[in-house]
Amino acid sequence: MKVLVVGGGGREHAICWKLAQSPKVTQLYCAPGNAGIAQVATCVEIKATDVEAMVAWAKDNAMDFVMVAPDDPLALGMVDALEKAGIPAFGPRANAAVIEASKAFSKELMKKYHIPTAKYETFTELPKALDYIRAQGAPIVVKADGLALGKGVVVAATVEEAEQAVREMMEDHKFGASGATVVIEECMVGPEVTVLAFCDGEHLVPMLSSQDHKRAYDGNKGPNTGGMGAFCPSPNYTPEIADRCMKEIFLPTVAAMKAEGRPFKGVLYFGLMLTQEGPKVVEYNARFGDPETQPILSMLDTDLMDIFQACVDGTLDQLDIRWKSGAACCIVLASGGYPLSYEKGLPISGIEEAAKSSTVFHAGTKLGENGQILTNSGRVLGVTALGETLPAAIDNAYAAARHITWKDMHFRTDIGKV
Repeated sequence: MKVLVVGGGGREHAICWKLAQSPKVTQLYCAPGNAGIAQVATCVEIKATDVEAMVAWAKDNAMDFVMVAPDDPLALGMVDALEKAGIPAFGPRANAAVIEASKAFSKELMKKYHIPTAKYETFTELPKALDYIRAQGAPIVVKADGLALGKGVVVAATVEEAEQAVREMMEDHKFGASGATVVIEECMVGPEVTVLAFCDGEHLVPMLSSQDHKRAYDGNKGPNTGGMGAFCPSPNYTPEIADRCMKEIFLPTVAAMKAEGRPFKGVLYFGLMLTQEGPKVVEYNARFGDPETQPILSMLDTDLMDIFQACVDGTLDQLDIRWKSGAACCIVLASGGYPLSYEKGLPISGIEEAAKSSTVFHAGTKLGENGQILTNSGRVLGVTALGETLPAAIDNAYAAARHITWKDMHFRTDIGKV
């Protein structure tokens, strides 16, 4: 099969790396890809959000299957357009991707179908949002309604902080149109766990649980990022909690989307808070998480292409999905200054040495003129290692990560330990 993966980050490198292991995949392409992806797939210079150009290229080059990984092209209807062109595509259609593209939609869905989540209100007018914050007090959570690169959520410790967040979203347009509507909700307390699940519109198969670290610096301090590291499985996600999540959250969500005429096919991401009252939904995403995908797919023991096809064909219940024993950990190596301003085009050394004991997934890299790998983004590499236990996987990932250097590189030293 000729397969195209849409995207160009660490998540897409992990997907391409896993698909390249499938005997079914004879030719693998990625658009736009990056320097690491180029080692396992042929990269094509098309923006991930350019729906028209992507569909035209897939058609002209007779792709048998397309996997759309990022949130933006899913929300823009790339899967719909590919299907219309007669090309099987993995990922939700636009009317189902709205579960991530609109926080207001997802909260209304949970309210309507009694899926446990935080109490909330939605606002389109700044004065009413500010009044609500003052009435509720802090801590409180402020969310931009639309897509904001994983940075549109502020957990405010004070009323002043919450007011500032709302003003930045609604008045200063920090996230453009995504912040025109805000969702303000109670601050839930408890361990956070992520569960990604394969869906075929009717059936759902959860992957291994995982946990990602969003804050830029050690001790969960600093600004929110796209994710500074992740590990799986989560020791907090017990079989009892997993059973409860399946009955109270996972299956009801898939059934709700089907009932709404928005059957969800692809990967549904459940961000969960394990509160004293039980597990509750923090957020949904309509795709693989990044960097959670890197450790999760490293643990997958089933052909990923088989899973993708089953999701598209509606036969997921007929597939036996297997996982390796042990644990996996991914350490994100970032540019100095990320997630704010940072330099690009810096030469990286030590990748080959690190790759002897880990898998180094490229999140933001490009090839220099002499074949040298250069930094090209805020999050640059995701060093992912396995271990028989979680502490062993964490130690292995850090040992490998310490081989890699570039000017002003930084990474958290407490992934999996806080």
